[in-house]
Amino acid sequence: MNSWVVMIPVVLLLSCLLLAVSSRMLHLIRMVALQGVLLGILPLVISGSIEFSHWQAAAVNLAVKGVLLPYLLLRAMKKAQIQRELEPLIGYSFSAVVVLIFSGVGFWIATQLPGLPQQGTLIAAAAFTALLTGLFIVAARKKALTQVIGFLIFENGITLFGLGLMRHHSMIVELGILLDVFVLVFIMGITVCQINREFSHIDADKLRSLGDADENQEEKA
Repeated sequence: MNSWVVMIPVVLLLSCLLLAVSSRMLHLIRMVALQGVLLGILPLVISGSIEFSHWQAAAVNLAVKGVLLPYLLLRAMKKAQIQRELEPLIGYSFSAVVVLIFSGVGFWIATQLPGLPQQGTLIAAAAFTALLTGLFIVAARKKALTQVIGFLIFENGITLFGLGLMRHHSMIVELGILLDVFVLVFIMGITVCQINREFSHIDADKLRSLGDADENQEEKA
């Protein structure tokens, strides 16, 4: 088996762990960018014969996931003037344990899938770990920008599963998902900046409390 095909899923697994335990937005964005670069390299090393579709997948992932989306996230971070996720719903030490459990679950699921190619088990395990990690970050973090990063990790897991197993017609599905993610990040970047400008923070709990306060005032009136 190509050593790159082993190294890329392993690095992606490690990046999921680092994403779960890091509080600095800049580190999170860099890790997501690293995942995008690795997903761009994967189609070029997973098969001995390089087809045009492989080059196309590599170019799209490198450009969009490795460069464009991290750049948009970095701009949103700077404009919103946020540096860290200081008060997560679930602490960072326990988050590391959760991601390790996710890794075990990912490997178990991968071993249950029939008909996987030689490299498929490790890639599928990394893909399921990224899926679960992304959903966990969306649920366990308060900052809107961190939740967007969690959604991107989730989508990276989908991409890894599709590219790693080289399923037929996966390119059309992946391009559609990439477009959805691009629109989401673009809209969320604008929304985060506007929220920060109006309320001087982007803490989702505080924003929900504003809505509850408005409802209580209406009931009293």
